[in-house]
Amino acid sequence: MYAWVEVRLPDGSVHELGHGDLVGRLWSAALPIDDARVSEAHALVSLRGGELQLLALRGALSVGGQPLSRIALTPGLRVSLAEGIELEVLSVDLPDDVLALEGDGLPRQVLAGVCSLVTRPRPRLMAGSVGGAAAVFWTTRDAWRVRVGDAEVRPFAAGDAFTTDGRTFRAVEVALGQAGAERTHARGGTPSPLRLVATYDSVHLHREGWPVLALGGLSARIVSELVALGGPVSWEVVAGELWRAKTDRLVLRRRWDVGLARLRRRLEAAHVRPDLVRADGSGQVELVLYAHDVVEDLT
Repeated sequence: MYAWVEVRLPDGSVHELGHGDLVGRLWSAALPIDDARVSEAHALVSLRGGELQLLALRGALSVGGQPLSRIALTPGLRVSLAEGIELEVLSVDLPDDVLALEGDGLPRQVLAGVCSLVTRPRPRLMAGSVGGAAAVFWTTRDAWRVRVGDAEVRPFAAGDAFTTDGRTFRAVEVALGQAGAERTHARGGTPSPLRLVATYDSVHLHREGWPVLALGGLSARIVSELVALGGPVSWEVVAGELWRAKTDRLVLRRRWDVGLARLRRRLEAAHVRPDLVRADGSGQVELVLYAHDVVEDLT
């Protein structure tokens, strides 16, 4: 219950990649390529419409000299990442069904090769093995495994369930043709990868199949501050950075509420998922990033 593709690099090395795997110069990439011509987060393997596709993130992709933003991976295909750097697709394995996770507060999501379930501040799946995660999942190609908290590793198959942090999650089968979303939706569905480029005074949001959303002014600075801070933080901390000359808490709160409302209206009008900028009701605010989202911090 795992879709995978086998590719060969110019040096002759062979690598297996699955849904959610990153190709790039980052050491943490599933396929790290140590070459300056390759971007840190160059491309992403994604399961869409019953096929494995390679999606361009920060880098360029081409086949036969033709630039492409998304490429269906098929045996024999040669994909160029940069001049002299080519991926050759050796084989593709597409099962009839793939395994997904759903549960309390977590919409159904297809499991990636290695991923972690984080429950706070809300349930979400994150790429890789995350320290302190409620559960970690990985595949041996033929079967899935899970470690819930500090418990022993055990098999994980459709119909299995577990409870952690007062929430119950279960494994379900998803037909291959129904796995993966074609584009980002404002409400419901599984969002496609989001690339967020923050330069403080401007923020660009890139999504497959949508125009680039360019934010400026206060909206850009709010997002950039959240990027730079890197996690849930009090609204007062962000507001204090934005309006350093103002110390009156009521004035800061009023300005913050107006600025956040304007930002959310911009995101909603552009059909960006509504939970990208999240306030938890207790004064904390954060950027909510999904497993395949990429942030470029140029602040």
